[in-house]
Amino acid sequence: MGKRRPHRPEELLGRPFRGSTAIRRGLITADQLGGRSWRRIHHDVYVDATLPVDHLLRCQAASLILPAGAALSGRSAACVEGLPIADDRAPVSVLVPPGTRFAHQGCATRQVFLPPTHIRPGNPPVRPPVTIPQRTAWEIAREPDLVEAVAAVDYLLHRNYLRTGAMDAWVAAHPRARAATVIALADGRAESLPESRVRIRLKLAGLPEAVPQHEIWSGRTFVARVDLAWPAAKVALEYDGAHHAEYGQFARDRARLNRLVEAGWTVIHMTAADLREPILFGQIVDQLRAALGPRR
Repeated sequence: MGKRRPHRPEELLGRPFRGSTAIRRGLITADQLGGRSWRRIHHDVYVDATLPVDHLLRCQAASLILPAGAALSGRSAACVEGLPIADDRAPVSVLVPPGTRFAHQGCATRQVFLPPTHIRPGNPPVRPPVTIPQRTAWEIAREPDLVEAVAAVDYLLHRNYLRTGAMDAWVAAHPRARAATVIALADGRAESLPESRVRIRLKLAGLPEAVPQHEIWSGRTFVARVDLAWPAAKVALEYDGAHHAEYGQFARDRARLNRLVEAGWTVIHMTAADLREPILFGQIVDQLRAALGPRR
């Protein structure tokens, strides 16, 4: 006789489900649920074992066991909204009302006053309840790593998830909060997380404020758009990501650089290694200081 195929009901595939509910509906038995076809994410929450466990899947799993008045927030809420700024290994961020106990492995829970107006109701597991964009941004802005927090808020602004000025009232109500500092530093013009990290780290290093995604013209002729610019000094910094190694990109980069130099600009290039290594980053800072000249 051939091997028996695992019992895999269609209704249980593709999304997390409550094991007790599936058993009660007669879709599966407890013994079958303990087999290799299913992976347990939380107590009584399972998923098809063939599905990759990314942050969104874990958010959907957590939504099935959230207490009343709770919601996913921070990077987890952003992930649910289609903004992938959460590490797949990071815990799911959950806000619960004061006095509510919610302790599950893989979840980072905080008890806090959460008005109903701060929650977008969901339809678990496909659509978990999440905080509204302003509350999501504020929770991200509370994170301990200032550079990463600013980069994430930049991303929310750039993707139009968060409107420019939407946080003004929040900052005004808590001007001395760490989150207010992060919000004040955010700029949605940056087109990638690395660009945001570069911008903030250069500012923290004491360099003048740079203009993200600055367009350079020579008369009526468009020359280029650069990642960061100091227009008064005609100095630009370009972050060379992985795509700069693609076929044909080198020639395009050189032609673009020639146009910028011809227009009178000094261009300094930076890579991921420069951003990662303190000594290399310090060398970039020194080059920029020399190019910008004495501050007025």
